Amino acid sequence: MSIVIPFIILFMLTYGYSKGVPVYDAFIEGAKDGMGITLRIFPYIVAMLLAVGMLRASGGLNLIIFIMKPITSILRIPEEILPLILMKPLSGSGSLGVLADILKRIGPDSLSGIIASTIMSGTETIFYTITVYFGSIGIKNIRHTLLAAIIADIAGIITAIAICSKMFK
Repeated sequence: MSIVIPFIILFMLTYGYSKGVPVYDAFIEGAKDGMGITLRIFPYIVAMLLAVGMLRASGGLNLIIFIMKPITSILRIPEEILPLILMKPLSGSGSLGVLADILKRIGPDSLSGIIASTIMSGTETIFYTITVYFGSIGIKNIRHTLLAAIIADIAGIITAIAICSKMFK
């Protein structure tokens, strides 16, 4: 299967050359643009990762989970997946660590493990994505995007819990 990638690259080079595109020069220009974008978004990424790290290290995440426990019990949200629900919009790598912990402690075949896996694959790292994409082009007003993303995330979480609870209970 890994043989496909060199053929795709060879096809792109051949096609570009046949159309008269200076392929190497176009590649170098694209790499320069990519480095420029990376330098522009780097401060935003550092700020986001720092905020997530501070939230976890300070115990703020645990405090939020403790405060939300009564609500989650009324809504029948498994208590084990609450850290994932809170972390996923902030950090992909942080939420991956939370998912790994859930799967290790409770098991991948448990209802909570299945719901956590579904949430992990069906929701987005909202704040990280907005930081990277909007930061790269200099947009500072994210109001409507953030609201729409949070609504979509909540819909994904509710759907994952409802469907998994019905199918795997």
